[in-house]
Amino acid sequence: MAYEYDLVILGGGTAGYVAAIKASQLGMKTAVVEKEKLGGTCLHKGCIPTKSMLKSAEVANTMKHAGIFGIGSVEPEIDMGKVQERKQEVVDQMYNGVRHLMKKHKVDVFNGHGRILGPSIFSPMAGTVAVEHPEDEEAESEILINQHVLVATGSHPRPLPFLPFDGSLVLSSDDMMTLDHIPSRMVIIGGGVIGLEFASILTDLGTHVTVVEAGNQIIPHEDKDLAGALKKALEAEGVTFRVGTALDEDRISKGEDAITLQFDEGEETFDKALVAIGRAPNTEDLGLGNTKIQLDGGYISTNAYYTTKDANIYAVGDVIGNLQLAHVATKEAVIAVEHMAEKRPYTLDYTTVPRCIYTHPEVASIGRTEKELKEAGMEYSVHKVPFAAVGKAVIAHGGKGFGKMLVEPETKDMLGLSLIGPGATELINEAALAKFLDASALEVGSAIHAHPSIGEVMMELGLDAEGIGIHV
Repeated sequence: MAYEYDLVILGGGTAGYVAAIKASQLGMKTAVVEKEKLGGTCLHKGCIPTKSMLKSAEVANTMKHAGIFGIGSVEPEIDMGKVQERKQEVVDQMYNGVRHLMKKHKVDVFNGHGRILGPSIFSPMAGTVAVEHPEDEEAESEILINQHVLVATGSHPRPLPFLPFDGSLVLSSDDMMTLDHIPSRMVIIGGGVIGLEFASILTDLGTHVTVVEAGNQIIPHEDKDLAGALKKALEAEGVTFRVGTALDEDRISKGEDAITLQFDEGEETFDKALVAIGRAPNTEDLGLGNTKIQLDGGYISTNAYYTTKDANIYAVGDVIGNLQLAHVATKEAVIAVEHMAEKRPYTLDYTTVPRCIYTHPEVASIGRTEKELKEAGMEYSVHKVPFAAVGKAVIAHGGKGFGKMLVEPETKDMLGLSLIGPGATELINEAALAKFLDASALEVGSAIHAHPSIGEVMMELGLDAEGIGIHV
């Protein structure tokens, strides 16, 4: 059967369903093709479930360190089944909300695998979508004729060539979503955001965690000071780091229920291994060969409005290789849809995108790092305020954190900001607003901030950029 739409979206993840809502608001008849569940990785295997698990881990950490606050410390009993049950309740609630939004905005949802067709009797241009149902070989494909296509199919965990996922001993981040017990010893291969968040979760839940990072710095794309402070904080909680350690198949031995890694200092055995070395785009079997779409390193190439070489086909999110963050994907999706509707949207300045790591302590940043500014030959000044100068942060036992602002000396524009400490992933939104409005450091510092609040660190950073900080 054939249907006609203004827009067909491949992928019902965060970018896909947000694009559908925006398109509906702009009067476009829209369909979403999703082979699994609406919400995608972020809702079912990423952002939401991991943050639920992090909250459970945070409670366990607070119980173990309650003595700091004058309350008797206790060793919590971890029921991983209950942790997973609560996580699923959160996910289910959000999932039902997304399904409701699709009905509210009259978006048609096709469950199946979408493939782009080339020019045919349906259209002189590539873009018609065939929806196939792999689980039902006798079912006929549904044909979605359209004016525009948006590819928002996301990404999947990238495996090590010599250590493939098996779902039992060698796990992906997806597999962690169904972990039914707390391993005694676990190695995490990859010191990026995903690896460190799971290191924080597992350590707080009682696992002895070792993080192996091939590069010379964890979170390699973040400021060196920030990476160093996070490493020190996680080490204080019990995480072991092996930085600058590259693995190969000769260094790894798998048994039936354990995995052994050979390090220069000797070998160590772990119950499980989590491979968290990044994510690869879902571009296979989409019919891209029927189009003019070009790939660069496996990612779909687009312009600033996310148009591909076929002007009627757009792509956003993890499949285009920019920052692989849900809030980036949704913003790209909105820009793409507005461009389809000839609304002349603003393009996205990726230096205004907040980046968050939900470890304990929290980490957040925006803009450029010192390394990037040096490589670009840009002048800048550095301003650092310890959370020890902020009363609410000290009360929260976060006095070892800090805020760091990089400022352009002449204009006093904020070039970059990094935070580590309590509330960092909320505070960064103030910096994002300041970047969006092109506020100077002084303007950030001059805005009145409630006292006591952890947000006062932003005020102090802005004032310090002018040499008039009050508490530093």
